[in-house]
Amino acid sequence: MIDIQLPFWLSGEQLTKLTRAARHYWAKVETWLSWPLQQMDPDTCSLGLLDLLAWQRNIRRFTGEPESLYRLRVKHAYANAVDAGSTAGIKRIFARLGVGYVEVEERTANRDWDVIVLRVTDGQLARNPDLLNIIISKYGRTCRRYEWDIITPLIAGVAVAEFNNTWATDVARLEE
Repeated sequence: MIDIQLPFWLSGEQLTKLTRAARHYWAKVETWLSWPLQQMDPDTCSLGLLDLLAWQRNIRRFTGEPESLYRLRVKHAYANAVDAGSTAGIKRIFARLGVGYVEVEERTANRDWDVIVLRVTDGQLARNPDLLNIIISKYGRTCRRYEWDIITPLIAGVAVAEFNNTWATDVARLEE
């Protein structure tokens, strides 16, 4: 907010009222002028303007997509496009969109050269089936085939116990 200084020959109650009115008016003008800038932020803009930003960034909302995920995809569209096609980039895209941990394995032995294996947990696949397919179709490498490999975490327990053994060697000989 700007500091309003009025001429010194106005003094007293009238100066205070005029200063307050000027500050109130310019505060309103400042909100009017900053409104378009606030609408360029995908986190805070209205849904109609978010659709325009999504169109500009080549993002389409899929059926049943929550608004928070849609805003996140629009917000990171440029960074995701830059990271598309690389192993480290796919991992960053998954992290940005809140999918979580992913392992990417390329050119596996005894497999076709164009197969890329993506390892995710079964929970990730169950929560985001449409999103995972969109990520691969939009940001995956062209002329490559992708396969999902599911990681199922298991809790294993190992019991520790003491095991003792006593042994002895006896030698027997036959005398002739």
